[in-house]
Amino acid sequence: MASLSLPPQVAPTVPHMVVCGDDGLVHRLAAELSGVHGERVTVVLPPARDGRARPSPRPGRAAALFGRMTGAVAGPRPAARNGTGAAVRVIEAAEPDDEAFAEAGVADATALALVYDDDETNIHAALRARRANPRLRLVIRLYNRRLGQHLEQLLDQAALVGAGEPGGQTAEATTTVLSDTDTAVPALVAAAVSGHTKVIEAGGLLLRAVERPPLRPGESAAPGTCTLALLSPPPAGPDDRADADGPLLLPGDAEADAVTGRGRIVLEQVRYAGPVPARTRLTARGLPLGSFFSRRLRWALLLLAAAVCGLAVASWLVTGEHPMRAAYLSLLDLFAINDPAIGEGLGRQILQLLSGLTGLLLLPLLVAAALEGLGTFRSASALRRPPRGLAGHVVLLGLGKIGTRVLTRLRELDIPVVCVERDPQARGVALARSLRVPTVIGDVTEEGVLEAAKIGESRTLMALTSSDITNLEAVLYARAVRPDVRVVMRLYEHRFATAVYRTLRDSHPAAWTRSRSVSFLAAPAFAVAMMGRQVLGAVPVERRVILVAVLEVAGHPALAGRTVGEASVPEAWRVVALAQDGTGAPADGTGAPAGPPGPLRVPGPGHVLRPEDRVVIAATRQGLADLLGRGAAPVPRP
Repeated sequence: MASLSLPPQVAPTVPHMVVCGDDGLVHRLAAELSGVHGERVTVVLPPARDGRARPSPRPGRAAALFGRMTGAVAGPRPAARNGTGAAVRVIEAAEPDDEAFAEAGVADATALALVYDDDETNIHAALRARRANPRLRLVIRLYNRRLGQHLEQLLDQAALVGAGEPGGQTAEATTTVLSDTDTAVPALVAAAVSGHTKVIEAGGLLLRAVERPPLRPGESAAPGTCTLALLSPPPAGPDDRADADGPLLLPGDAEADAVTGRGRIVLEQVRYAGPVPARTRLTARGLPLGSFFSRRLRWALLLLAAAVCGLAVASWLVTGEHPMRAAYLSLLDLFAINDPAIGEGLGRQILQLLSGLTGLLLLPLLVAAALEGLGTFRSASALRRPPRGLAGHVVLLGLGKIGTRVLTRLRELDIPVVCVERDPQARGVALARSLRVPTVIGDVTEEGVLEAAKIGESRTLMALTSSDITNLEAVLYARAVRPDVRVVMRLYEHRFATAVYRTLRDSHPAAWTRSRSVSFLAAPAFAVAMMGRQVLGAVPVERRVILVAVLEVAGHPALAGRTVGEASVPEAWRVVALAQDGTGAPADGTGAPAGPPGPLRVPGPGHVLRPEDRVVIAATRQGLADLLGRGAAPVPRP
């Protein structure tokens, strides 16, 4: 068996991260790590095709590609730097082998992302990297989710053996398997729900950081508001710099309320901006009882029941029998199984004739009810059609991998959805049938399909098919029907997505439009996974960043047994939310919460944190390192 040992390391041994890939995701991920998290990054790219040298990009193109970075894209050239001073070093390698890992410095790296488009390439590279560096944080892009779960366990176990710590795993040596399509779902759902794509998912909730105007003198922040940062004060004169003092991260509540004249970044929960219906036939998962019988049949049965009760009361009054016996005789007459009332009073004979006539009317009603009930059971497994009067819903085009997960998330939020799918055998059609979601089978490019989905009365159009041209055509047609419809469009190529967004924005300035590539939406999830499993997201604040992470209180003396007010350290970390049943660290390879998602709530400052609690904290990079006990200072920025 060939040895997997690496040749001597040639890269500098400063803390850095390595990104290996062959498509647009590698560029977006490098930009996220360098521009947002301020990490030193080494990018491993395949050589240019046909043996041609990879041209050096223009500064403007480099800024778009690496987030204000400038530098080379080929060969072991000098490292590039972005606006924050984080270095980006780019090398070329035909495949991620031992030689490429040695040149990239994988043996001394803190994290490695393998985002090749081929699962087999990523798996082989992950095995090599784990052998080379047992303490390396691995983030792997795989389309096979079941295989990814087994691979996580295998590589984590290999890290324990390689590090010589069979009794417990260190916080650094973790393996996370992600799919770029799955990680893009939270941003797409957030865009459809509230129009925001920069969100952080925690405990089944969507959180976003927004900028608020400065507080006026004597004004205090709204109750329950979590202030993440105070922005730099405005310049006092032409020679004064706006960021001379810099932003104040994670101030205390008293300090945040006392400061005026400075904008602030607050953390808010994303909520659906449209109408949320109650549990009706549109939203119920099971078979609605009202669909057993039509309205006309229900009224007929109700009138017939009233007639039977009237006959029973009349029989009681005429014959003087006990009320229960009078009702019993009326039912026997109704079903024509009673003896004829020969020799009895005239009133009794008339009531028997009326009961028999009522029984004749009951027979066809029972047959109709049986036929309608049988038809309802037969159509229970059929796809529902959009009901009349539906408005303010989301039209979802495409029920593939992304569309299916988006549908599930929208239904969890009780948002009305109408799906459109061309293939009746698509993976999401069965899910839509089980959830009783109205679905239209047809090609969206054909006339009448979007009208059947009531696009004119909808609030949002989500075009998530696998064809960019189909998505664009559907959006253009929807804008022709309703110019102000909100649009969320999935496109593969980022530059094409940017061009489409600008054109639609210029053509319909009053309408809300979002067109994003999957790599653009997936890059933040891969980046926070490289920072560690605890990190849920990052909030850029000018030239600095605040990390949002989830931690178990057990094992952290700074949290366990303390109140929320005592556990929060100004300018270092702050407890922003609490969930007892899991908050959602992305550890299952799908971007979904690990374990059952629990309700996220904001605890009071006097709430005592228990060891079984999980908390969502906002922290600076150094604060999170101190809280986790790593003690590693971040890379200094010039």
